[in-house]
Amino acid sequence: MTLPTCASAKFNGILSFHAFPTHSDLRRQWLVNIRRDHFTITSHTRVCCRHFASDQLIEPTTLDGRRRLIKGAVPTLFEWNGYKQSLTRDHDYCSVPEPSALDISASAAEDLSKDVETLRKEIQELRVQREFGLQRFAGSDTDIRFYTRYI
Repeated sequence: MTLPTCASAKFNGILSFHAFPTHSDLRRQWLVNIRRDHFTITSHTRVCCRHFASDQLIEPTTLDGRRRLIKGAVPTLFEWNGYKQSLTRDHDYCSVPEPSALDISASAAEDLSKDVETLRKEIQELRVQREFGLQRFAGSDTDIRFYTRYI
């Protein structure tokens, strides 16, 4: 369970969540800083890493390691004391690609269309060559004589 006012209540691989300290003075300081009246702390209550200054966090030294707090760390970053989180978005769906990228895509599509048309014509010619019929030999007297045994 994270703090009720925190919007970062979902684990996403970037955030870390930290349990309340067991030392009574430090625990009391955390309670004062989070400004929650009549708040019951359980063994599952956590505070998101976004409420701690970066100098209070110890980054993991291994890939599977956990982010830890320095000794005596206290959450201090909250909306009521003027701290605002910068919203980072993984993708801006409203952005429009640069015109140069669109121009390249349009010219590439044109080139591909021309290639497709050329290949279709080539396929048609190969089909005609493959067929065994009079149309295949209509332009060649030698072939007609050979296949009809007409001398």
